[in-house]
Amino acid sequence: MTTEYDDDQLGRARVADTPELTAYYAELAGREAGALWTVANDIEPWFPQPKSVPVLWRYDELQPLVHKALDMVKADDAGRRVVMLVNPGRKDVSAAVGLLYTGLQIMGPGEAMTAHRHQAAALRFVHEGTGAWTIVDGQKLRVSPGDFAITPNGTWHEHGNESDDASVIWQDGLDIPLVNALDAGFYEVHPELYQKPGKVINSSVLTYGANLLPYGVDKWTEPYSPLLAYPWEPTYESLRSLAKASEGSPYDGLIAEYTNPVTGGSVMPTMSAHMQLLRPGQATRAHRHTGSVIYTAAKGHGVSVIAGQRFTWKKGDIFCVPSWVWHEHHNLDQGDDACLFSFNDFPVMRALGFYREEAYTDNGGHQPTA
Repeated sequence: MTTEYDDDQLGRARVADTPELTAYYAELAGREAGALWTVANDIEPWFPQPKSVPVLWRYDELQPLVHKALDMVKADDAGRRVVMLVNPGRKDVSAAVGLLYTGLQIMGPGEAMTAHRHQAAALRFVHEGTGAWTIVDGQKLRVSPGDFAITPNGTWHEHGNESDDASVIWQDGLDIPLVNALDAGFYEVHPELYQKPGKVINSSVLTYGANLLPYGVDKWTEPYSPLLAYPWEPTYESLRSLAKASEGSPYDGLIAEYTNPVTGGSVMPTMSAHMQLLRPGQATRAHRHTGSVIYTAAKGHGVSVIAGQRFTWKKGDIFCVPSWVWHEHHNLDQGDDACLFSFNDFPVMRALGFYREEAYTDNGGHQPTA
């Protein structure tokens, strides 16, 4: 009798080794070849087998280490002074989960980083400091804590901190591991080292940031959003308004995607981002999906159960959910809401026809925990 996932059943590779086959495999290996049936069950698993594991990175523990780099490494020597967050199962590709990279970048008072561009797409989520700015293809943006900004692939960009007395820390998110897995990486330093910014600060926010599609401007044809920054205040208020009109998702609470205002699609072709709100005391039901997710606690405190493990988080903490892993969230504050920012590789999953989602149906939708 076979079970649903038994590799010994008809239809799976189940060839037993013999001395003759062992000699045959050696002949094939000598010609840089091999027999598919020896690896078929490993490379075509019954369901996703992520190498990544759930991890939580505590901001209180990382923040002093990020600040420590400020005095030890010059900005001009590092290019970007970043403490990267690395998954124990993905050290080989410097990924935080799946094929997604993240790290905490610090810029001291008055610092400015040189401009560059690369094949990888990037995004930013500001943790602390009020002087942060970035220039993307000549457009200067000012961003504050809780703000989300994008640096689409192939765009010239540089960063800095206008503050006279305080550092800036923001979280970088990139698809570098994905780009490298596809052998598609490019990197260039700006020929003049720095860009000449336009006269209007936050021009994309002024043009596209009011949920109105403007007429009389050049038609936008790029595959990424023309809106390059999404401020915290209107994002949070939008979720609070949504909470008055909807019960939201049983698996994610009140959740909304940052979108391209021209197409209504994701902000970039390879990564999308969300902000979600959990009502006071709310506990979501568990589900799983293909695609990897990196979460950042933007407000409040709570606990997430990932693959049966409890991860308690508060504002600033970062945690990851690997592909096809059960997860659920619980706001531990009975009197106030909590918010989670997240980014993921869902656009890639959907574009390739790989996206799949499943609800956890046992135990009222909640996982047993260790």
